[in-house]
Amino acid sequence: MAVTSRAFDGARGDLRRMQRLVQDAWRAVGPKNERHVGDVAWADAHIPGRQDTFRRQLWEEDGRLVAYGWLFRPQTLDWQASPDRPELVDAVHEWFEAEAEADPLETSALAEDEAAIAVLGARGYAEVTDGPWFALAIRDLEQVEEPELPPGYTLRTVAGESDLERRVEIHRAAWEPSRFTLESYRDVRATWPYREDLDCVVEARDGSFAAYALAWYDDENRVGEFEPVGTHPAHRRLGLGRAVNLYALQRLRDVGADRALVMCRGDDAYPIPKRLYESVGFRQHSRIVSFRKTR
Repeated sequence: MAVTSRAFDGARGDLRRMQRLVQDAWRAVGPKNERHVGDVAWADAHIPGRQDTFRRQLWEEDGRLVAYGWLFRPQTLDWQASPDRPELVDAVHEWFEAEAEADPLETSALAEDEAAIAVLGARGYAEVTDGPWFALAIRDLEQVEEPELPPGYTLRTVAGESDLERRVEIHRAAWEPSRFTLESYRDVRATWPYREDLDCVVEARDGSFAAYALAWYDDENRVGEFEPVGTHPAHRRLGLGRAVNLYALQRLRDVGADRALVMCRGDDAYPIPKRLYESVGFRQHSRIVSFRKTR
């Protein structure tokens, strides 16, 4: 059967179908696949009303989703193609170039994905070598160090309605300026595979949240992801970020994960996150290469 394409339709469960494609790709190639079901969920839900800034196209074959393109307007593409259908990378980028509203066009590929990088080169994209870049870091969960906290702080997971406003406040403080709201946090919580028992926080003596790490779990591939992580500016340099990361790794291990990943800046201009993740056992596995093209 021929491959057909159509626009994303939230009413048809298309976000979950996109996540299924990501899961299938992980099953086929493991960490040679750039995406995780958690970052798909987070990107879709964490900014209120952001769906109006998306354009998404799906490629299907015999009822199976085999590729998608996700345009973050006006000019940035996120994409996934089934590892057994590499020729669709070209089709996705052809759609992107027709839909993008500004130049330069921006896209990316994992450094090991030689087939995709060859397609991008043939289409006239050039590697970006003079700006920030992101590392894909991975660790196994066989042994996870016990977290340590200074006096007055407690590790736990989010526990229902009474925690929601504090959970929004810690994210907004850590990522100021932030568009995260109570509304968008509720959207995140309603998006598969969010779990309260993986939404980890450090609670301060006064009841406020001082740090957090949101972990997502792909139970079919037994791989977790951190997206996002943050510490309140008033509570930094106390080891809270390291502690909540270790705690989140333990929670992932307890629900069945055997490895975890995180994507973080890898360039020297912003080294702190990478150092934090390395301090809890993550090691760089690959590099996400950015590409640009002016039409």
